This record gives sequence, structure tokens and C-alpha cells, in this order.
Amino acid sequence: MKMAGLAVPSATGTCSKVRLFGVAATRRRDGVYGRSRRVSIRVGGVKCSISGDVADRSAVNLGTGTPVRSTNILVVGATGTLGRQIVRRALDEGYDVRCLVRPRPAPADFLRDWGATVVNGDLSKPDTIPATLVGVHTIIDCATGRPEEPIKTVDWEGKVALIQCAKAMGIQKYVFYSIHNCDKHPEVPLMEIKYCTENFLRDSGLNHVVIRLCGFMQGLIGQYAVPILEEKSVWGTDAPTRIAYMDTQDIARLTFIALRNEKINGKLLTFAGPRAWTTQEVITLCERLAGQDANVTTVPVSVLRFTRQLTRFFEWTNDVADRLAFSEVLTGDTVFSVPMAETYNLLGVDTKDIITLEKYLQDYFTNILKKLKDLKAQSKQSDIFF
Repeated sequence: MKMAGLAVPSATGTCSKVRLFGVAATRRRDGVYGRSRRVSIRVGGVKCSISGDVADRSAVNLGTGTPVRSTNILVVGATGTLGRQIVRRALDEGYDVRCLVRPRPAPADFLRDWGATVVNGDLSKPDTIPATLVGVHTIIDCATGRPEEPIKTVDWEGKVALIQCAKAMGIQKYVFYSIHNCDKHPEVPLMEIKYCTENFLRDSGLNHVVIRLCGFMQGLIGQYAVPILEEKSVWGTDAPTRIAYMDTQDIARLTFIALRNEKINGKLLTFAGPRAWTTQEVITLCERLAGQDANVTTVPVSVLRFTRQLTRFFEWTNDVADRLAFSEVLTGDTVFSVPMAETYNLLGVDTKDIITLEKYLQDYFTNILKKLKDLKAQSKQSDIFF
């Protein structure tokens, strides 16, 4: 079948190979997976295998044996802005955390230092996925593609492969982060992919929770706070878009509350901050807290639209155009926010426990200005001038 231009694998079923969404785990006649052989899993036409002894150590993932503990989780995208907060929260709450990380020149040692286990895998290479799921009860999927790679590689093809593997190996729950209003913007590739992935996950039959997000407070530091402090240009638009930014630490905390609530299985939740802000309101707040004016460069929405149309003429700029399409939505006359009273009630959370953008930025500027003041004092003492 197809969803808004994306080819979606069809579900098939057979008892002999437990084939689900194109993934098969080979079972011996005695009903035990790979006790003395290798377990074969086929993902999107790619054959992968796991040694029999490894499969036995995680027999429940393949349908038999001692159940995997519900505290065994795999975080995908663990080095990202949200992913690292998910890892820290999980460890603080006593979970056994495994992090799926791409092989990289600079190892993610900070995850190991925190107490997590790091395993190498790449969503763009399906054959690397199955072994990382052995012994896992729950997948928390925070991953997204890198800016330099095509959106579909990780955010669609990689996610389909991951969901297929999760279903074949008996993963008990899957948490997927999506984008608020992704169902309303099929013209934007990233939002279209997020919506299609939501549907694919739902149709897979896995126990799951989909969480749509509006925006991260952490992203505002590099976009506005730091440039203002460094007296560099701050880029904004003339659009009235409003975004209810949320602290990723709050997102992580609410995620684990939802994870433990069986009533939320299969539900779609949206997390939004206490208030929706325009770009100009955020800049004004940063100026006030920093005690200095911003050098604002305003980009008209019409320029973004023209740039997107222009890049469509060249094959090598298609991915740039896709990302500009997302930027255009963020700079349109839309509001990325939802009322949260019902969600807070469902999760048993007090609104007062959710940090506001004012408090978040105030804490940041208070800390950074104090450090700058201390650094200035030290430089005077040693007659070193910067």
C-alpha cells in the first residue's frame, strides 16, 4: 500500500516463520528459536542472523523462555538533545539502559560514564539492528537523520526496519516521538514521514505510545541566547507562528510516567509547554534577561518559499528543499500547541511541575552571566585581557 507517496510494506502472516511485516524469525521443529543454530531474520529483503546462544539469552524476544525484565530498555538516538535526557532519566529511575549508537570516530563515552550500555548499530543498515534488540523489553525511539543525509534514509526506511525487527523479536513496547500537526502537512517530507511512521507502528500490532512534540527549549539556547551574548546576528522571520516549547527534561519525565501507565498503550499523546511563543517574543525575553539588545536579521517568509521552489530545480538540492519546507511550516501562521489539562490529568502530573520558558531561560542566563563575571574577575587578577 502507499501513504502520501511513501511505499509501505504490507503485513503478511505465516505460522512456520512467524513472518510479520516482511520480517521472519526461523523456528526449529521443537518450537525453540536457534537453540543450537542461528536465528535468521529478514528485514526488507536483507537477511540478518543472531547466534543461537544469544537468542537463548533473550528467548522471550523470540517467543519463548524467561520473560525479559520490563526495566530493560533500548534508547535509539541516545546522543541527541532529547535522547540523552531520556537516558539520564531512565538511569535515575533504575532502568537498565542500552543505547543504540552509530559507529563513530568520537565514541559516546558520556553514556557509558552515566551507567548505560552502548551498542553499535545503524538504522540505515538493517542487518545491524536485530542483535541490538536481544534482551530488550521496550524501545524508546528518539532518532532522526543527520542534516547531511536524505530524510527518508533514517526517518522512514530505518524506522520501518526497526519496527519490523521489534515485531519479529517480540519487543513488548515501542515509544515513538513524532511532530505535532504532522497529519496536517503532507507537503512537508519530514512531517509526512512522521505521520506515515505513526500509522505503520499502529498497524504493526506492537504495544506502543506515540508522543507528538512541539519544540524543545534547549534549541533556543544556540538559536537565540548564545548569539545575543556574543553580539552576533539572530535570525528570525516576520511570521506570527507560536510554539509551545518544552524542556526535554520534562518530556523525559512525562515519557516514563506514560510508559508505566498501561491505560496509555496505543494512545497518541501531545506534549506542549505552558505557553506558545512567537520568535519576536522569545528574542525580547532573551534581550531582557541578557541585559543587551539583539542584532536581529529578519527573513521574510516569501524568501523561504522562493528558495524552496528554486532548490527543487536541482536534483542535488532536493534534501535542502525538503528541510526548507519544514522551515516554511514553522514560519507560517500556525500555532504549535495544545491544551494539556487532559494529558496532565491522565498522567497524574501537576501543571506547576512543568518548567516555563521564562524560568528555563532565566536559569540559563543567570548561570552563564555569573560564569562570565567570574571569568572577567579572574582575568583582571592575572592581568590577562581577552
